[in-house]
Amino acid sequence: LPLLLRRLGLAVLGLVVWIVAVMDNPNEALMLLGGGAGLLGLFAARMQKGLGRPMMLGLLYCGLPAVALIWLRATPWGFFATLFVMAVVWGADIAAYFTGRAVGGPKLAPAISPNKTWSGAAGGLAGSLLVAAALAMLWPGHANLAGIGRLAVLALPLAVLSILGDLYESGLKRQAGVKDSGTLLPGHGGVMDRLDGLVPAAVAGAGAFAMTGWAG
Repeated sequence: LPLLLRRLGLAVLGLVVWIVAVMDNPNEALMLLGGGAGLLGLFAARMQKGLGRPMMLGLLYCGLPAVALIWLRATPWGFFATLFVMAVVWGADIAAYFTGRAVGGPKLAPAISPNKTWSGAAGGLAGSLLVAAALAMLWPGHANLAGIGRLAVLALPLAVLSILGDLYESGLKRQAGVKDSGTLLPGHGGVMDRLDGLVPAAVAGAGAFAMTGWAG
């Protein structure tokens, strides 16, 4: 049953991604994603006790960031906007890793992820600002002080969300009693371990660009 449900979830996710990419209709994709998650959740709950809610939330957890990034890429300045969201997450993650190793200090959330430190989190925020400023200089319409300020204001909360997304994924693995989220990427802890920070940042970033119009 779990294997069947995973395959059904992947089928729904693939259809959602296809709708957004080919038909350019995020509203229909979101309706399908939400409806599919609900139906799979109900089916799983009836077939196996306690599996319905995780199945439903898991599909949304994987699907919403995909819809958000595809929609963002389709905006007039979508290449820069999508690159910005990803680069902020990558910059924060890389800077946090090296700063934490170099400085050390108090742990950020030792019960969830014992290797993360407050100094690493601070370094990650600084790294996100540097990435935002560098990208602003390449982004037409933002290559000025006002543009750098706008993107810096957006980069900080996205970096915070990426750190929280990383911790959330670590918490899920601890709750499930597993070391890695999958085996598709050996030595990297699974695909979701590489994307855990991007999950909340992609959704929030797309929402922020939609509200501000900074991506056109």
